[in-house]
Order: sequence, then C-alpha cells, then structure tokens
Amino acid sequence: MGQEHSRRSFLTLALAGFGISLIPNRLFAGSVHSEPRKGIDASLVLPDEKVAKYGKPVREVFNMIREIPEVADGIGCYCGCHTRDGYRSLLTCFHEGGRGIGCPICQGEAKLAYRRHKEGQSLDQIRRAIDARFG
Repeated sequence: MGQEHSRRSFLTLALAGFGISLIPNRLFAGSVHSEPRKGIDASLVLPDEKVAKYGKPVREVFNMIREIPEVADGIGCYCGCHTRDGYRSLLTCFHEGGRGIGCPICQGEAKLAYRRHKEGQSLDQIRRAIDARFG
C-alpha cells in the first residue's frame, strides 16, 4: 500500500507540475502575434547544410519557413520560444539557437502556416488557425 500511495503522489505532483508549466503558454495565447516587418527575409534561417543531419522532415520544415518569412514573422510561437533572448516570432524559432530543429510545436505551426498560406489564406486567418490548434 505504501508503494501504491507513492505512485499516486508522484503522478499527482507530476501532473500538477505539467499543468503549471503550461501557464506561460496560456498567458501568451491569443496573442501577441507580432506584425511582420517590412522587407523581412529568410537570411537568418539556418541553412540546409546545418539542418540536413536532422533528416528530411526537418529540412522540409526549414524550407517551408524560407518560403514564407513574411508570414512566419507575423506569428507567435506557443512552445515557449517567446521567453528566450532574441525571440520575435515563429521565424526566429528557425534561426541559430532557436527550437525549430527539434520542437514539434514550432514545426507544427510552421507546417500549418505554410499549408494555409499556399491555400491563399490571409495572415489573420492563419493566426486564428494556429491559435485554435496550439493556443
């Protein structure tokens, strides 16, 4: 019984800690999507040579971001990137030191933004879709 109680206590604390870790993302939700900067480009997005070792799916996401820097610069990221120095938008998640290489949220937002942009949706429509899915 003591061991079962310990497991239950551990799970309760773990789940409580997980819930607390989501608070900053929820406060960020609805957001503070930045306005894209005029003339923004993808020059600071990590080049293919630096991401190739992470596999084709990662390379594809970085290529997507390279195609839509003006869209990515107008989208906030829900994974917590907004807390790191130099963060501005989803675009910066794919710069040196960003989390875009291994973060499923950064990558998921990028894929959704890319697909919706290719469908002809506006930045506001893309933001609403990202808020609905990741916020």
